[in-house]
Amino acid sequence: MPPVPLDAALTDIRALLLDPTLTRAVAAGRRRGQRPSVVRAELRPVSLKAGSRLQISTSDGSRPYTRNVAPGPEADAAVDALLAEPFGNWHVETTDATVQLRVTKSGEAQVHRAATSRPVVAPGGHDREKEYLLDPGDPIFAEIGGSAAKRRQVDAFLRALVATLPDDLTGPLRVVDLGCGNAYLTFAAYRYLSGRGVEVDLVGVDVREDQRQRNSALAERLGWADRVRFVAGTILDAEVSPAPDLVLALHACDTATDEALARAVRWRARWVLAAPCCHHDLAAQLRSRPAPAPYELLTRQGILRERFADVLTDALRAGLLRLHGYRAEVVEFVDSRHTPRNLLIRARRTGAEPTDEQLADYRALVDRWQVTPRLETLLATARPETPPGPAGPGDTPA
Repeated sequence: MPPVPLDAALTDIRALLLDPTLTRAVAAGRRRGQRPSVVRAELRPVSLKAGSRLQISTSDGSRPYTRNVAPGPEADAAVDALLAEPFGNWHVETTDATVQLRVTKSGEAQVHRAATSRPVVAPGGHDREKEYLLDPGDPIFAEIGGSAAKRRQVDAFLRALVATLPDDLTGPLRVVDLGCGNAYLTFAAYRYLSGRGVEVDLVGVDVREDQRQRNSALAERLGWADRVRFVAGTILDAEVSPAPDLVLALHACDTATDEALARAVRWRARWVLAAPCCHHDLAAQLRSRPAPAPYELLTRQGILRERFADVLTDALRAGLLRLHGYRAEVVEFVDSRHTPRNLLIRARRTGAEPTDEQLADYRALVDRWQVTPRLETLLATARPETPPGPAGPGDTPA
């Protein structure tokens, strides 16, 4: 769709924001060379005892602020003030249409309009439309892209993140996304956490320099370059300073997940969320030797051997994290319909010393199957890096 004059596009947006059919609107990002006074603004109609109001929620990156304005001059003035801010994106939903406006580098507007999808209504009239932590229609997706399946995975990962971090967390929170690739999770995590009023500094790590350049350009366009940065390097050796509080890794392939977990332990990160991808390392070790009796049937068929290797790998990873001062669990973070790689290793640092029973259980399993987990090798040679800041909620003994 060809660009249109920005003033005309914003006039149309203004009419939608003040129309009774408005359901939700979000402004975010920044225009080239300009910076809004707030990093994000959200508008939605609400019904109060005093009558209908337009609720406006803004965030300056450190704390949210919400106010309810009455229809008429008060709402008109509030909307005009927001439209005067140099936001780079507007996403507006009404009962009839969804409109996305993006300001180009030349200062014009690209506008996309689509009919609003009607929610599926179950028998009895209940709305089955899924609520997302980060709306799939959020303006950042116009910038970062990503398939519907990827957005579902990211949303599910964010839910696991919410369940991991303390409710009263405000920051500063240092986060690293290891093996970030196209950085869908990186940007979504920053958007969500900063929208909650958490002060976040986030680093994405990927081995490819072209990915670093691409993602850095996206961070610049979104107006987040001062808080979201990217470095090129391997998971084990990329320069990240200071050490993070939270380590993320979404579908790092095979032993790259082990490298992410090992780096998190070296950093003494308070929280770790890693969704493994393929599990080739232990599968190859199982193929190279006979299974211990009486478990030959577990590995005789190739497909069963591969699935057993997946389970064994993640069980040993969780066990090793427990031996290094973490409370670790393996959970399903998204429905298998969306991705077969739907397990998540979630860990919180407690600093507790391993018990004799934990050590014995881990060693018995490894010896029984005659395998050498990659994570064990990495942790045996790992030297702790500078730990993050003072003790926090994730550093208290279990």
